[in-house]
Amino acid sequence: MSEASYHGSCQCQAVSFDATLDLDHTVTCNCSRCQKLGSVLSFTPAGKFRLEKGAEALTEYRFNTKKIAHQFCKICGIEPFAYGVGPDGAAVVAVNVNCLDGVEPRALKSTHYDGRSL
Repeated sequence: MSEASYHGSCQCQAVSFDATLDLDHTVTCNCSRCQKLGSVLSFTPAGKFRLEKGAEALTEYRFNTKKIAHQFCKICGIEPFAYGVGPDGAAVVAVNVNCLDGVEPRALKSTHYDGRSL
């Protein structure tokens, strides 16, 4: 795989988005949130992400350092993505690959990140 365009949504489809992602570089994390959610994440520059619909259906959750703005649907509770800042200071979006149409996240070879140690 290389960079490609994907469409995704929450479970009830109140929130939907399009993103250009490289699924050869997905991440799993064992922090207190990601592990419980089973998240598989793909990070992309904010300019390669477009919220198609559902801004009014989103609510935000921040924890620990409060640097990541986790977005989840107020209707079905799914977190399709989060807003953050990369190491270089650029705005990024962490897309929950579980929310992408036509993608099997468990078949991807993800890199594990030890978020529990932070």
